[in-house]
Amino acid sequence: MTKKLTDLELVIELQNGEKSAFEELFKRYSEKAYHLAYRITRKEEDAEEIIQETFINVFSKINSFQGKSAFSSWLYRITFNTSLMKLRKRKQHLTLPLEVNNHSEEAFNVEYCSEEEHHRCEVFPFRHELRGHIEKAVNSLPEEYRSIFVLRDIDGLSNQEVSEMLDLTIPAIKSRLHRARLMLQSRLENYYNDFSNETLILEGSQKLAA
Repeated sequence: MTKKLTDLELVIELQNGEKSAFEELFKRYSEKAYHLAYRITRKEEDAEEIIQETFINVFSKINSFQGKSAFSSWLYRITFNTSLMKLRKRKQHLTLPLEVNNHSEEAFNVEYCSEEEHHRCEVFPFRHELRGHIEKAVNSLPEEYRSIFVLRDIDGLSNQEVSEMLDLTIPAIKSRLHRARLMLQSRLENYYNDFSNETLILEGSQKLAA
């Protein structure tokens, strides 16, 4: 049985001109990188272009990779930066996935609710409206805070992963994330007072990612 090479071993092979190593790295990470690009741009065609640009950069800059961080972190940082460049060209904001779990408001119309479901039906339009307010609030954050909030609280990456991806210290990540949450709290509390503490901000972001 052929031993499965580690990422670092594949990188070394690629640096030595072994093209099959590039194919294996692409196979391992192209789908994950695509999801990251799509999460940021929310356009399939943009995500596809970003993946092409990302792996062209990986191939051309592989000799600059020194193994100080994981290859995956290096790759995701390239993907993230390429995605931001794409957004800036479009002059659009980060958009979060806010599909309402394959249901529509009409599907929960009170007219069709049983007595047991009545409360659920009354609450659903409010929740849907709240998700829209959360999306607008997140999109209104300055880019340096919005990016970190999306990566940490929406995508669920660790401080270490975000630190390596954005080339920022962990204290800087924590500080900006805290600042982002405070700004969201301020933007949302005028709409819904229950969002006046950080815990509920986090719960709201988890619902966005669901």
